[in-house]
Amino acid sequence: MADISRLRRFVADMTDHAGQYHGDEQAMVAGSKLLLADLVENDDWLPDQYAIEGDTYRQYLLHCDPQQRFSVVSFVWGPGQTTPVHDHTVWGLIGMRRGSETGQRFEIGVDGSLAPCENERLEQGDIDIVSPTIGDIHKVSNAHDDKTSISIHVYGANIGALERHVYDPASGAQKSFISGYSNTTVPNLWDFSG
Repeated sequence: MADISRLRRFVADMTDHAGQYHGDEQAMVAGSKLLLADLVENDDWLPDQYAIEGDTYRQYLLHCDPQQRFSVVSFVWGPGQTTPVHDHTVWGLIGMRRGSETGQRFEIGVDGSLAPCENERLEQGDIDIVSPTIGDIHKVSNAHDDKTSISIHVYGANIGALERHVYDPASGAQKSFISGYSNTTVPNLWDFSG
């Protein structure tokens, strides 16, 4: 059984941070980035049931702030798995915990088409930022064809309940979606018996 005390501390620190800076995206991102970097530096705290791969990538809710000021999610990528081109509509941080992933960013052109931007690769411990203010549209893939990768994401809302968009890469046409989560239970952060 994993020792989730690191996750517990992260959630407590994020709650304090959101209490002070919610509504100030720049401050939320800066402070959250430091907290997330500390969390993903270690690979010993994520319970096994939130690290299971499936026939598509999995998005497991680890915690959602009761006021929905932030959510914490583990993304589990099987070999070669990828997302569609999508947006988030809120700020978000991606911290690589295990393996690596690639991200292809896109911008919407004046004619509504998608223009590919830089390609990025995240290795263990790296942090990436998404936000409508700095670039919010991307496609993410497991960088490995032979092993699982896991990233921990922190978003400035309950990401599984937000209406967001997927994009057709050729035309730029968008379609609304709500992602939900792969799990029906969340880690019990308040069990101090283990």
